[in-house]
Amino acid sequence: MLYALDPVLLSALPQLLTARLRAISRLLPARLDGTLYALWAGVLTLASARMFYGYMLKQTGGEWSAPLDDVFIHFDYARATASGHPFAWVVGNGYSSGNTSLLYPFVLALGYAGGFEGERLMIWAAIVAAVSVFATLLAARSLFFWGARPGHPQRTWMHVASFLLPPMVLGIGALSWSLWSGMEVAIFLGTWAAALTAFESLRRAPTSAIAARSWLLGACGVLMLVTRPEAATTIAVFGMGAAIVHHPRIGTRGALALLLRVGAPCAVVIVIQTLANRFYTGEFSANGALVKLAVNNPFLTPDEKLADYLFNLKYVVLRNVEYHFTDAPAFGIILPALALGALAVPSTRSVAALLWAQIAGWMLLVSLNGQVRWQNERYTMPAVAWLLIAAAIGVGGLMQKRGRPSALMVVGFGAIAIQIVGVVTREPNTAPELRVHWGLAIAGAAFVAAAVSVWPARVVAVAVALLFAHEHQVSKMRDQKWFFGRACRNIRDQHLVAGRWLARLKPHRILVGDAGALIYASDRLGLDIIGLGGFHALPFARAGVQGLPATLELLERLPKKELPDVLAIFPTWWGVLPTWFSSEVLARFPVEGNVICGGYEDVIYRADWHLLGTGENPRVVPSGQTVVDTVDVADLVSEKEHGYVFPTPAGGWTDMKVLADPADDRRDMFDSGRRIPAHRSEHFKVRGLRAGQIANLIIRSAPDTTARVILRVNGAPVMQLELVPTEGWVEGAAEIPIAHVLPELDIELFNQGPGDFVDYHAWVTQ
Repeated sequence: MLYALDPVLLSALPQLLTARLRAISRLLPARLDGTLYALWAGVLTLASARMFYGYMLKQTGGEWSAPLDDVFIHFDYARATASGHPFAWVVGNGYSSGNTSLLYPFVLALGYAGGFEGERLMIWAAIVAAVSVFATLLAARSLFFWGARPGHPQRTWMHVASFLLPPMVLGIGALSWSLWSGMEVAIFLGTWAAALTAFESLRRAPTSAIAARSWLLGACGVLMLVTRPEAATTIAVFGMGAAIVHHPRIGTRGALALLLRVGAPCAVVIVIQTLANRFYTGEFSANGALVKLAVNNPFLTPDEKLADYLFNLKYVVLRNVEYHFTDAPAFGIILPALALGALAVPSTRSVAALLWAQIAGWMLLVSLNGQVRWQNERYTMPAVAWLLIAAAIGVGGLMQKRGRPSALMVVGFGAIAIQIVGVVTREPNTAPELRVHWGLAIAGAAFVAAAVSVWPARVVAVAVALLFAHEHQVSKMRDQKWFFGRACRNIRDQHLVAGRWLARLKPHRILVGDAGALIYASDRLGLDIIGLGGFHALPFARAGVQGLPATLELLERLPKKELPDVLAIFPTWWGVLPTWFSSEVLARFPVEGNVICGGYEDVIYRADWHLLGTGENPRVVPSGQTVVDTVDVADLVSEKEHGYVFPTPAGGWTDMKVLADPADDRRDMFDSGRRIPAHRSEHFKVRGLRAGQIANLIIRSAPDTTARVILRVNGAPVMQLELVPTEGWVEGAAEIPIAHVLPELDIELFNQGPGDFVDYHAWVTQ
């Protein structure tokens, strides 16, 4: 044990190790050194892949699967791409912006076209992941030798630290889980490796080659961006880093030109993608952004959106530090501390600043995504990989005899680290908050700064830190391996088995709430009511955010032959959907020991859509008049056509009812609408009227509280509607005086309260 060693021997140990390492490095030619590192990285890459995939196959009895249903969304897009229909979730549904990664389906499509069909496509995904991880480990090694000439003392310990890189990157269970999951994390890091190589080439470029190599980095940035959109900040950091390096030679104007060349290709791609989305779907944003980002939720206030963002950001930082990095929260700070150590050491500060800037940019951007808290925190894993690279560099920097860290930085970073330790060691189920007095934190950090200023103590401290980091990751790696295998088995047992059953049933179209394995395994047409998959230009993604009533209103727009034959859903997700819109249960697919699926069982229902469209026409029309224009409230297409505006935020929530038809109480009538709170109003325009002729506005509601609604036409109050609670549909006709009738009317319905007013439909008649 270290504490049993003789103090004199302990103080001499770093010098003895350094001498040995220098002797060994002199015996290794540079070419052999690179070969040994490549072999080391390749062996560890394959060993990590074998560990996770081997346990998956053990859990599934030899079948290939994936730990996330979202993997099969990529597979759906890849199959469509291989069939000659790129950017489609399934052939027949048209262009879709639902796959956030534009590049990955094309890479998977190569494997699909090459014979990796069905679940075997996961084998191709594994091959792509292994190549990407290996490329990342090779490219990242260059970061260890920034400014270090052969034979320079700095190179000795950096050489050792570079060999720590593969086991450190592949030694965090959650990161390895994501790398081998079949998602785009691994290939994204592969594109980052390509961009890093281009950046290194640009960093060392002579003045005459800066322009060409800037364009090359920009092209690599495009690869990153079309793999993950959050890469916008990452490529920006590369560009700014290159501009800073070359600024002394090329001046401010030249640096700005360099930034423009690096960023312009990405900007062009963003514009093209945005315009394509708008042209094909009617939305500038991609479906994934509409569904997953709180900023696109119309019901949240700005304060609620900010609170959601800050919660996500705090969560992902603490989740990694206190859970993924360690089995004992107090030790989770070790890896970030080593990465901060790379910032504190002058010789590694510049490369560490590059990595930390990319880490910060990624985490700040990805925290906008409400899904960042799910799926084993896979969205944060690129930043975790960069953190581990920085930590390995920090090991090398701190081990150098001339690598005395900045005392001021150590005190600053150390005080923050002590505060984080205080937060993560809080009582279970309590809110994270600062628990250590700043004076004590600074004093403790000052003691650490004094200790690590002595080289032997610094070497021993780093070695002990690595030992503790490893020891407290062993059980986490075991847990992640188990989680990977069990999650793969869950997806196989539920989604893949259900999908194969649906393939035998051969429905025309399947309505799903999970857009992945059910459709992939069944190879049938699908309709995703969450909205990621898309269906031509109908705004299912935006409707999905606004609630099931809005989605059902869009289903009324589908031709009957395109409506799904069956529902394949988690009933716990969708409330009354299977009650109102199915006729029988066809099959149930439960999953035992569920750790990843969204519900205990997938249930297959026979669809029954006879209620759709039953509320389209008014039941009370003034004598001698006909409908001139219709506003179908909660139908996003109709609302857009009529310039409909509901009160946001905290208003306009969608609602729906099935009640007796006022024209025939033996039949049911379905309609969706929006809930307008007291003292708020809704606005819309109606068109096609004949001026100088009396018109009526018919409003359908089903009041559950008392409300008084004022009708304003072109800003002028016309009538007040009195609504009282009732058990059925109510349609009231409000006469619009001739003096107010124009070809186009601006209608406002203001709810005076005291209760909510729910508007389900509006018609104007003449």
